Amino acid sequence: MAFSDGLFATKSIALLRQDAEAEHGFKRSLGALDLVMLGIGAIIGTGIFVLTGHAAAANAGPAVSLSFIIAGVAATFAGLCYAEMASMIPVSGSAYTYAYATMGELVAWIIGWDLILEYLVSAAAVSVGWSGYTVAFLHDTFGLDLPRAWTSAPVLWSEAHQRFEGTGAYLNLPAVLIIGAVTALLVRGIKESARINTIIVFLKVAVVLLFIAFAAGFVRQANWHPFIPPNEGRFGRFGVSGVFQGATMVFFAYIGFDAVSTAAQEARNPQRDLPIGILASLAICTVLYIAVSLILTGVVPYALLNVPHPIAVGVEATGQRWLATAVEIGAIAGLSSVMLVMLLGQPRIFFSMAHDGLFPPGAAKIHTRFGTPYVTTILTGAVCAIAGGVLPIDILAELTSIGTLFAFVLVSAGVMILRVRRPELPRAFKAPGGAYVVPILGMLTSGVLMYTATTATIIRLFLWMAVGLVVYFMYGRHHSKLRAAAP
Repeated sequence: MAFSDGLFATKSIALLRQDAEAEHGFKRSLGALDLVMLGIGAIIGTGIFVLTGHAAAANAGPAVSLSFIIAGVAATFAGLCYAEMASMIPVSGSAYTYAYATMGELVAWIIGWDLILEYLVSAAAVSVGWSGYTVAFLHDTFGLDLPRAWTSAPVLWSEAHQRFEGTGAYLNLPAVLIIGAVTALLVRGIKESARINTIIVFLKVAVVLLFIAFAAGFVRQANWHPFIPPNEGRFGRFGVSGVFQGATMVFFAYIGFDAVSTAAQEARNPQRDLPIGILASLAICTVLYIAVSLILTGVVPYALLNVPHPIAVGVEATGQRWLATAVEIGAIAGLSSVMLVMLLGQPRIFFSMAHDGLFPPGAAKIHTRFGTPYVTTILTGAVCAIAGGVLPIDILAELTSIGTLFAFVLVSAGVMILRVRRPELPRAFKAPGGAYVVPILGMLTSGVLMYTATTATIIRLFLWMAVGLVVYFMYGRHHSKLRAAAP
């Protein structure tokens, strides 16, 4: 085992691989197709069905397609780094595990705490989008109007006053209920969850393709002019800066491929299948995103798209009622699969951290019958349901994006560190360009997008990380198995 002094002790690759081979109760039942579907299941969701409209109306206008390209480039660099790490260290824990092997325990804790923010908040954000499409579907199909007081967040963030303001609502109840249902499914088993996810993925990809095929004929090129609306004098509000601000917002749409790596200990051949799952799902979704964003802003003026269900608004503009119903059903199912993958990933982060002693041992419990980390799955679901029930989607999405970008910076740095320090380690997949090109580009692109986030979002990230450091120094560092084993 490799140690360095103090808080930056690292866990050796050999020990991590022993952890991967040891029996912790996980069932190795996922193949390459399952992992690709998990990636697509996590990626295609709120980003395309909800945030496309918000980013177009508030930030980039029709140039939201450029925002998707910029975010896709940043995600690709990060995806290449994740693929190399996952093939080399096929252990549950994702970026947390990779940081433990490269930058030491304190950095690993920081990234693990950051991943808690990413997965918890992203699932909560998706539950809010799911609620919006469900309400629209019930209204459009059955004429049933659910009370707004029970289908929206009780608070909204006011940019003008820089504070939360009440909306008069009590709770977003549909968001709470769907989180409860997905949590119950995940407790039941990984293979059952993956099978249902695969079915849903085929359904929502089919719906996205239907929208592209049928709405393309209704594009009005006048809606694309000006393609980049002039800046209105505020950073992030149209103009070139708005395109980058939009990229930070829609980066949420690419979150998910990293969740593939959290299922490493449930993959049958992780060294080969994890890179396939990460890169294939990312490539497929990038193409679909660019096409949908171009068509949507061509069918509907971008100023009208700041709604919880912009794709449905785009379909309504075509007059194709059957397609509107199909899109709403596809969005509801698709957002369900995103929540499934996000809530699948978070408990496995908890599991890895508890296995290292940084969280209480109860977080590492595996259900004797179902083979799932049921304690942390239930805990994650409960916290996520509360967040989805009371917070607005823009706050949740921005927090998720900046948290994920921070994780991507550290994973990219970790790849570069291991290439320099441990070039002899076997790698089933290697990012192209040598030790520096892709990792540096990954850090730069993710760092630029972090810089363009709103001040309030950056402050919230630092507050969350400060709480995490308190938890680490009060509990984690005193119970660390790695530190306890140090000579």
